[in-house]
Amino acid sequence: MFSEYENLDATGLAELVKQKEVTPLELLETAVARTEEYNPSLNAVVHKMYEEARTQIEEGIDLDTPFSGVPFLLKDLVATYMGVPTTGSCKILDGINANTDSELVARLKRSGVVIFGKTNTPEFGIMGITEPKFRGAARNPWNLDKSTGGSSGGSGAAVAARIVPMAHGGDGGGSIRIPSSHCGTVGLLPSRGRNPMGPDLGEAWGGLAREHVLTRSVRDSAAMLDCLSGVDAGAPYSAPKRKHGTFLNACKASDKPFRIAYSTEALYADTMHSDCVDGIMATVQLLSDLGHEVVEAKPAIDRHSLAKSYLQVVCAWVAWDIRETAKKAGRPMVAEDYELTSWVMGLVGEKNSALDLTTAIHQNHMAARTMGQFHTQYDLFLTATTAQPPATIGDLYPHGADEMALKVLKWLPFKPLLNKALDNLADEALAATPNTQLFNQTGQPAISLPLYQNAEGLPIGMQFAAEFGNEWALYTIASQLEQAKPWAALKPEILG
Repeated sequence: MFSEYENLDATGLAELVKQKEVTPLELLETAVARTEEYNPSLNAVVHKMYEEARTQIEEGIDLDTPFSGVPFLLKDLVATYMGVPTTGSCKILDGINANTDSELVARLKRSGVVIFGKTNTPEFGIMGITEPKFRGAARNPWNLDKSTGGSSGGSGAAVAARIVPMAHGGDGGGSIRIPSSHCGTVGLLPSRGRNPMGPDLGEAWGGLAREHVLTRSVRDSAAMLDCLSGVDAGAPYSAPKRKHGTFLNACKASDKPFRIAYSTEALYADTMHSDCVDGIMATVQLLSDLGHEVVEAKPAIDRHSLAKSYLQVVCAWVAWDIRETAKKAGRPMVAEDYELTSWVMGLVGEKNSALDLTTAIHQNHMAARTMGQFHTQYDLFLTATTAQPPATIGDLYPHGADEMALKVLKWLPFKPLLNKALDNLADEALAATPNTQLFNQTGQPAISLPLYQNAEGLPIGMQFAAEFGNEWALYTIASQLEQAKPWAALKPEILG
């Protein structure tokens, strides 16, 4: 095994490959050995692709790529790798292989990474936890009893445990940023249309969902965005072009001080845990020390209506996912093939009308207008990524009265009951993770940074959002904070 593997980011490992101080095969075998050592405890990697990776190396690694020979893991959702299943933790898709690489995977391969496995995710990616019935729960390397968050929880755990320096993720409501917060990694939600979704999708979750990576360093995230972003043939929209050169250059920028708004209030919930508030205030002080203007302010939004409109869109897409997975598996749509939460959310999506969906989309677009105006006054908006520290595994999965209510809806799917359930979800389901969905709805980029730990030693991520298309500002502030308060040396409990 390569002894320095866990201390280097992806850029650092690639540099060693280019200098011929280590070979891609040595890196891969180190990653495989670490997977075999740590994954039995973590359940982060759910599909192994060791032979595919060895074959890729045998065929030759291009040393002119940014991430030459760096081991990499792909989330088992949306992105397709030819000849390998993409299940989204839906059991009926197990064994059904993709017949093409998605455009994102093609660009990942061109970046030089070596994909050797797929990571755990909740069914259809619909929960802020990674505890699927099909795959079992992913566990947090900082404390194995704690949640990794979701839906890119397997990727978050794998990066935190140094199995890989970065891994693929997708984010439809916080699914890159929440596991980044819980696992102590860097997680960017790109602007809508920045990274490709083709060729089999125009958009995912009505434009809520976007794909990128979870990393340990800011420069890796920025350099990978340079590799992944760009024109995606036939896409319904695209993000604005970069104004200042590469995103990696933003990590070296020393622009004028930013004007940054912050809030210690949860966006879509009543309360914020004191650990998260403490993290915000510590970050406010750090930003002030760096010379930025920091102002307490938050956008004027109707949180209940926006939470409901978010869930309305997600439910419509879950209904579509259920239909499409059944078609792909060559089976009828039956409740027994899906988790209870997925099935009931699909029923909501089926029963609600085109007018209901159009109203939800309109509300999302009006939220984007609100945030657009907000960012005429503030360059960035700071919140805690989540409103609570990582929960104990099982605590946020529906059980007891909540599970019974879902079962009633499964068998009595009357629209008034389903709409009442949607109202309740808008008030309750996002309580632990209420600060991320807004930016999926508005199309803005947002980043979670591992800037704080609570008294238990658990990571508490801090989230920055910028105006649509302005990942540059996020990488600039993230790099400044990474230098001012380095996190690279922090290692989770599982590593000893």
